[in-house]
Amino acid sequence: MKNTILISCLALLVNTLLAQTSTRYYITADRVFDGEAIHEGWAVVVENDKIIAAGPKDKVKEPTGAIKINFPNSTLTPGLIEGHSHLFLYPYNITDWDTQVLKETDSYRTARATVHAKNTLMAGFTTARDLGTEGAGYSDVALKRAINEGIIPGPRLMVAGRAIVSTGSYGPKGYDTDQEIMLGAEPADGNDLIRVVRDQIGKGADFIKVYADYRWGINGEDRPSFTLDELKLINEVTRSSGRVLVCHAKSKEAITRAVLAGAESIEHGDFIDVEVARLMKEHNVTYFPTIAAVDMITQYRGWKKGIDPEPANVTNKKRSFKDALASGVAIGMGGDVGVYPHGENVLEMELMVEYGMKTFDVLKAATSINARAFHLDNQVGSIKEGLKADLVIVTGDPSKNISDLRKVKFVMKDGVVYRNEK
Repeated sequence: MKNTILISCLALLVNTLLAQTSTRYYITADRVFDGEAIHEGWAVVVENDKIIAAGPKDKVKEPTGAIKINFPNSTLTPGLIEGHSHLFLYPYNITDWDTQVLKETDSYRTARATVHAKNTLMAGFTTARDLGTEGAGYSDVALKRAINEGIIPGPRLMVAGRAIVSTGSYGPKGYDTDQEIMLGAEPADGNDLIRVVRDQIGKGADFIKVYADYRWGINGEDRPSFTLDELKLINEVTRSSGRVLVCHAKSKEAITRAVLAGAESIEHGDFIDVEVARLMKEHNVTYFPTIAAVDMITQYRGWKKGIDPEPANVTNKKRSFKDALASGVAIGMGGDVGVYPHGENVLEMELMVEYGMKTFDVLKAATSINARAFHLDNQVGSIKEGLKADLVIVTGDPSKNISDLRKVKFVMKDGVVYRNEK
């Protein structure tokens, strides 16, 4: 009897101490974007790593002892989600892609990637999908672990590892064939794809990224690099593990094959048209246009935007994006950041607006739409009770002016405050 009473008292003491050490926040802003709609007069309560209440202030009680967060002329949004990044790359006008892949060691590239991860988080992107290390092996798996263990600050990561290309299609190219040049992804073909997919999964890939086409046509044009049957084989093995297939695909034929094979997202889609985009919609495939990559690479090659005539590839990208919008296909936000500086992720969103997407829809693309596309909508991408406390406050109203997302004042991930500009 005495032991029972003692145990009960100890349990009560422990629960009381835990309650006392819980961190609570009471967050208000002029506007709250919950992932689907804008609200005024709302409050959000965070306890530890979760949102425990969100709604009108008169219905959301301020907890005793809660830390109050409020900024003037502000909008509170869910943590933003970067849909297409390469944390192990940096702008090609600083160092070209071949040099980064061939001459920089994995340890050096990882050191840079830790800074890229921090810059991404501080820009308000609390989750990111990384589409391959481009020659740095599975360093992204280690980077993800370091972030998860709190060793370095960074977004919640989903990583592809090495990614898969068909033999002979990918680079670096143009070197003496008497020597073996390290490639930016892992080559595999036919039945060997089974082994490679399983090996990449075993080494930590969260999804399988495949280059369904590449610039290996007879005139250097984008042509499919895997057959439909090969892509189906990749998807079958990938799905067996509970993971998903995502495809780099620019040409209409490669996009079509990837969709029919079961890919869940199409990256780039430079030559997408209404018909192909409608096929994607029918199969619940999300489109990640990576507009900023085309824009910035063209500038690196000498185009003076706003001064020189618009190059054909930029005109084509605008047309393809317009066709995607007209089709009604789900469009996510992912800019191929790494081609341009990490922390400048909002550039893709600005260009999406410039190319004709409604500002409010772009805001959704970087939150609730990306969350659904990545099967994370039960964790992030919205502000509602029970979800992760990933929250960002910016000055202004990004539902009307997307560039206001650059005015970051507050960043919280998993209930931990990483940026708080008083």
